Amino acid sequence: MSARAIHILESVQLVAAEDTRQTHKLLSHFGISTPLTAYHDFSDRSAIGRIVDRIQGGEAVALVSDAGTPLLSDPGYGLVESARRAGIEVLPIPGASALTAALCVAGLPTDRFTFEGFLPAKAGQRDKRLHDLVSEQRTLVFYEAPHRIGVMLEACLAHFGASRKVFIGRELTKRFEQHFSGELAAAVHWLAADSNHSRGEFVIVLEGCDEVGRQDAEMRKAEQQVALLREEMSMKKAVALTSTFLGVSKNDLYRRVLASDKKQD
Repeated sequence: MSARAIHILESVQLVAAEDTRQTHKLLSHFGISTPLTAYHDFSDRSAIGRIVDRIQGGEAVALVSDAGTPLLSDPGYGLVESARRAGIEVLPIPGASALTAALCVAGLPTDRFTFEGFLPAKAGQRDKRLHDLVSEQRTLVFYEAPHRIGVMLEACLAHFGASRKVFIGRELTKRFEQHFSGELAAAVHWLAADSNHSRGEFVIVLEGCDEVGRQDAEMRKAEQQVALLREEMSMKKAVALTSTFLGVSKNDLYRRVLASDKKQD
């Protein structure tokens, strides 16, 4: 907890908290008696309106999430969006963030990365999201809950392959913090080796696709598109349309489709 954060919590007239019980413990630890109000993912527009009204009435309000930074897979978007729309100044007070903490120690490129948050809970939607990310060259960052970490890693293994590098941060900045760094296949085995490895909150940092892998993934997508188009037109026309639409080499795609046809014969 930074000195600036403590000062802000002491000086504002209201603290909007994801869980007032947890934030009360934090404030009490620092001897802070600022009043609390609940603001979380299930808060309705009227709750946002009441907070905005108080700010417009001259009060200062601090927004706090339980663990991490508001809006980064934590509540806050609706309130900040409404405050901005009302012309209210919103200032960031830097604090704990599992996203940046994991990137700092993962040992994977950080010059370009994409934060994907939590993957969908349903298998079909999760697979679609991962399929769309197969050729992504930036480092990928995900959050995951303990009851889904197993199926999430299995899905990543299926889509990205056994050798893709991955970092797993469990309970970052907390008492039982633990790290794994290695390949996806080994990560799946690590998780299964000890039930304690599945406890807590997770940050998964996944290596981006290299150029060779990106080109191969794009070509595989093109082959799938050709297969669909061939139900309505000739192979030659399907390849031509697909190569133009997806921007892949027509000759390379044609050769791959021919090779695939020969394997099936």
